[in-house]
Formats: sequence, C-alpha cells, structure tokens
Amino acid sequence: MIKILFILTIISGALFGQDLMTAEDAIRLGLMNNFDIRIARNNREIADNNRSKSVSGFLPSLDVNGNYQEAKSNQSTNSPFSFENSTTSSRAAEVSLNWTLFDGFSMFVIHNQYEQLAQLGEYLTRNSIESTVVAILRAYYNLVQQEQLLGVAQNALEISKSRFEKEKVRQDLGSASSTDFWNAQVSYNNDQATLINQELRTLVAQKDLNILLGQKPDTPIQVIKQIIIPDQGLAKEDILDLALKQNSRIHIMLQNKKVADNNVSLNESVFYPRLALRAVYGYSERNTDSDSPRFTEPIETLSRDGNIGLNLSFNLFNGLRDKINWQNARLEAKNRELALDDERNRVAGLVSEKLDTFRKRKSLVELEAQNVNAAERNLQLNQDRYNIGAASSLEFRDAQVNLIRSQTTLIVARYQARITWLELEQLMGNWKIPE
Repeated sequence: MIKILFILTIISGALFGQDLMTAEDAIRLGLMNNFDIRIARNNREIADNNRSKSVSGFLPSLDVNGNYQEAKSNQSTNSPFSFENSTTSSRAAEVSLNWTLFDGFSMFVIHNQYEQLAQLGEYLTRNSIESTVVAILRAYYNLVQQEQLLGVAQNALEISKSRFEKEKVRQDLGSASSTDFWNAQVSYNNDQATLINQELRTLVAQKDLNILLGQKPDTPIQVIKQIIIPDQGLAKEDILDLALKQNSRIHIMLQNKKVADNNVSLNESVFYPRLALRAVYGYSERNTDSDSPRFTEPIETLSRDGNIGLNLSFNLFNGLRDKINWQNARLEAKNRELALDDERNRVAGLVSEKLDTFRKRKSLVELEAQNVNAAERNLQLNQDRYNIGAASSLEFRDAQVNLIRSQTTLIVARYQARITWLELEQLMGNWKIPE
C-alpha cells in the first residue's frame, strides 16, 4: 500500500495530461516569452543590421548644400556709385562627392570586422538562449522535485494521522501508555510542519519557473511529476569532441580572436598612404535691385563652378602612437588566443567532471531505489506488527522516518542526476535552438 502511494505521488499527473506542462512545453514557452531571450534576439538583430555598415567604406559620400539670402540696404553717400536703397537676393547650391580610393586596405578590414562582429552576435545570442533554457529546465525539474517531495510529506502526514488516531483511541480505552500517545502527537505535528514548509517550497519553485517563462508569478502550473534520467549514449571521447566543436562559449572565444586579429590589420592600415577623390559642382545667383536712377535694371550675377581633384596623404611621424597601437593590438590578439586555449581546456575539464558526476549520481539513484524498496517493505512489516501490538509506536515511527528519508534521498538524487546531464548537454552544445 505504501509503495503504491509513493508511485502514485510521482506519476499522478499523467491522469491529467491535457493540463500538464512538459519540459518541452516549458522550453517553447520560455523561447517565446522570456525577457532575457527577447533581449538577446534584439541584440543579435542589431549586430546583423550593422553588417550594412561594412560596405559603406567602399562607397562615396554625396552631399548637397543650398542657401538663400535676402538683404536690404539704405545708403546715404556722395559717391556716384551708390546704390541708395537696394534689395539684394542670393541663391546658391553645391553638390560635392568624396570618395576614398585607397586607405591602406582599411575598408576591407572594416568590412570583415563587421562580418565577424555579426557572427559574434549570433554566438552570444545562442549562448544566452542556451543559458536561459538551462535555467528554465533547472526550474522546471526543481518544481517536479518539490511536487514529489510534497507528495512524500502528504503521505507521511496521512500515516502519522492514522497512528495518532489509533493511539488516541487506545488511550481512551486505557490500553495505551501516555508516552505512546504523546509521541504520536509530536510525530503528527512535526509532519504537519514539514508539509507546510514543503508547500511553501513548492510555491516558490512555481514562482521561479513562471518568472523564467515570462509569465505572472502566480500563474498556476501543473507539471508531470516524473524525472527521467537519460542514458549516456555516447562515449566520453565523443562527448568531448562534440563539446570542443559545438560549445557556444568556445565559439565566442574563437570569434573574439578573429575580431582581435582583424583589429591588428586595422592598426596596420595607418602605415599606408591614403588617396581620396573630391569633385564639386556649384551654382550661385545674385540679384540686386536699386532705387538709384543710375541703375534702371536689376544687376544680376550668375556663376557655375566645378572642380575635381585627388588628395594624397601620408603620415610620416605622429609620436609613435600608431606603432604603439599596433603593438597593443598584437598583444590583445595573443591574449584572445590564450583565452581560447583556456576555454577549451576548461570545457574539457568540465566535461570530464560532469560525466563522472553523472555516472556516480546515476549509480546513486539505483542504490536509493533499492533503499526505498527495502524501507517500504520494512514499514509495511512494522505497520502490521504495530496493528497487532507486536511492535511499539517508536519502532513504527522509526520505520516511517527511514522511508521518508529514503524517498527524499531518491527524489533529490534523480533531480541532481538529471541536472548534471542537463549541464553536459549545454557543454556539448547539442541543442537545436529555434530562431
């Protein structure tokens, strides 16, 4: 009976499948609503939009300027050339084209730099999404764990309540000692307190999951009360190979190195001369209308000007600033390479650590499952003996506590093993993240 109650506690949600949230449902909901994921996607779009800047260095710039002015003048002079009262209006327009023909290959480097930064944005987004998915699944399985522990607490309270009621009847009939009665009441009260605390932990776990899913904290959630531990499937060497090829952190470090290498080339470009083309076409018109009898018609001035030229510039010396910048860029590129090697080494170490931990925890789950089976049989035996008076109240309680401990340890062991495998999956980068 006790074993059946425990199993039902773990899988009772299967009876209400249409209302239950699976781990896959939680991921889909989180990918749509999670605020961190939405921010990461916006940042990726910004980086992608910046790709357009990469071609700007190859294209000329074209500017148009125009102005209009009107001036009134009232002159009083004895000069024969006075305009006396006059109105002057002027209009002008200019079109200028500037085009860098050669800048020490800087335009090509900048083009490549924007491409690399856009790719870096992709990897940063993926890493952010992966980390958030791990947090969502961790919160999901924690809620499953807390729901299972809640079931254990409820079952324990039912057993303690039955024991307390029996001891009360026995005391009323005078067939039980006061010690057994008070021990039963203390156990019953302790189990009530345990249940209240577990209900609180379950509510907190539900709120944590809701926040990660981008939902209101008090949104009701029903989860499948079962944690399935996957098989390892791959050999250690295969897992390590996947991690070194697909891990998003390694890709970020590799991309940072490419950006740093581009920065070295960018700092080298200042050692080359620069050649630029400039072409200008201008139009201006000036009109003066005077009250003087000497000027019977308005005076008009019209001009059209155009020029084109090449500008060659070459910095010979600027206090060694360019050389220092180039040297620092090379050092930064070396640092990025060292950081990449360090990340690869760290990932390899984590894969080995997590894989060993997963194997140990999976073995622990098998061992704890045996303990639960033994504790269930022991409690059933002591319950039968207690009912016929062959076992004391304390012996029965001791068997009950052993079962509670073994059930709790099994639930926690399953959760820890599943989370360890989850961390391994993140290290392998073996997830298909939808866009």
